[in-house]
Amino acid sequence: MTEGRPPFPPFDEETARQKVQAAEDAWNTRDPHRVSLAYTPDSVWRNRDTFLAGRDQIVEFLTAKWERELDYALRKSLWGFTGNRIAVRFQYECHDRSGQWFRSYGNELWEFDDAGLMRRREASINDLAISEGERRIFGPRPEDERTPGHDIPLQ
Repeated sequence: MTEGRPPFPPFDEETARQKVQAAEDAWNTRDPHRVSLAYTPDSVWRNRDTFLAGRDQIVEFLTAKWERELDYALRKSLWGFTGNRIAVRFQYECHDRSGQWFRSYGNELWEFDDAGLMRRREASINDLAISEGERRIFGPRPEDERTPGHDIPLQ
């Protein structure tokens, strides 16, 4: 394998948090090609009711996602880790073309190869329509909110 994505498993709390923040940062770019490079070439996904395999399908999926989900902004939070696996809670906000805002709540299960690339991602996600005034996620996470204690709220 010619590529790697540190930190590498097995994860401890610090490296698991680094992996979660790196994923949040990448997804907030809304660049499907950049995001896809964190996954193995044959990575498998379940995202809601959609099943994907490989980087080409990931890029296609994310391209369509961010064409629908406008002004997408995401927060991820470490839930647990062991060995080469990480569990994550997340919330993101976006609006559709009609201007309706949504907050999406989800959980992800991640599994990594030895090179630190994600080979499996399973995401369960629920959406809640919100008003623009209820928004609380505005762009990428500021540097001063990248420490433990700045967890995303339950609701």
